[in-house]
Amino acid sequence: MNMKIAIQGIKGSNHHQVARDCFGDGTDLIECMSFDALVDALLQGDADTGIMAIENSIAGSIIPNYALIYQNGLHIVGEHYLNIHHHLMLLPGQTIDDIEEVRSHPMALLQCKAFFSAFPHIKLVEDADTAETAQHIQEQQLKGIAAIAPRVAADLYGLDIVAEDIQTIKNNATRFIIVQTERADVERNEINKASIRFMTDHKRGSLAAMLNVMSDCLMNLTKIQSLPVIQTPWKYAFFVDLTFAEYAHFEKVKTLLNIMSEDFKVLGEYKNARI
Repeated sequence: MNMKIAIQGIKGSNHHQVARDCFGDGTDLIECMSFDALVDALLQGDADTGIMAIENSIAGSIIPNYALIYQNGLHIVGEHYLNIHHHLMLLPGQTIDDIEEVRSHPMALLQCKAFFSAFPHIKLVEDADTAETAQHIQEQQLKGIAAIAPRVAADLYGLDIVAEDIQTIKNNATRFIIVQTERADVERNEINKASIRFMTDHKRGSLAAMLNVMSDCLMNLTKIQSLPVIQTPWKYAFFVDLTFAEYAHFEKVKTLLNIMSEDFKVLGEYKNARI
């Protein structure tokens, strides 16, 4: 039986590309139009694994996803970094001179805005999803309409790419996390990264004390993100990503932070994808 992978978006999206990179083509994709729907697919057993974007090198963190992971008891079992490439595509036989309108996700349009300064007659229109726009062009045979989408969308929907890598900032990457409802069975010698969540009290230096403990235990902080605790006004939870050379060092951190902080939880232990 094929593994069922829940992705945000449809086939041809960046989430689909990550699924192919991590699991190959022999999977059943569960297309979800929102991250909430993705989580529901996991909790209801419709999917075995979920792929969720968590931060972008330009736009920063996708903050609501941190809360989704914690509140629904999901476990991060891996990660993947994808270099984002925006390509301009349209129906075969047309050229860039035939384009009257370009449709795509608002973020894609924003990241490619400089390219279209040379084409002032082209109207930029926001759409729900990059791959979905490409799909509509193919299904409805929309002439004069182009999409900004990943290469995989052009392959799937039979569109021609008339301009490659039109994003203004070429070094643009998104970090995706692999999530499941259960912890992964990973050998300790392969674990060198972890995601944790904790709260501190309002005493002066509380957070600094936590950070000092992590530093003393040879942890390298790659991410720290604060998020309000909705049930308690002016209370914040901290989501932290750590890398380390030895799992024993992280075990010590877990013991100490569990004592020093409130509501300490390990969200995932996995292999660092940047190595």
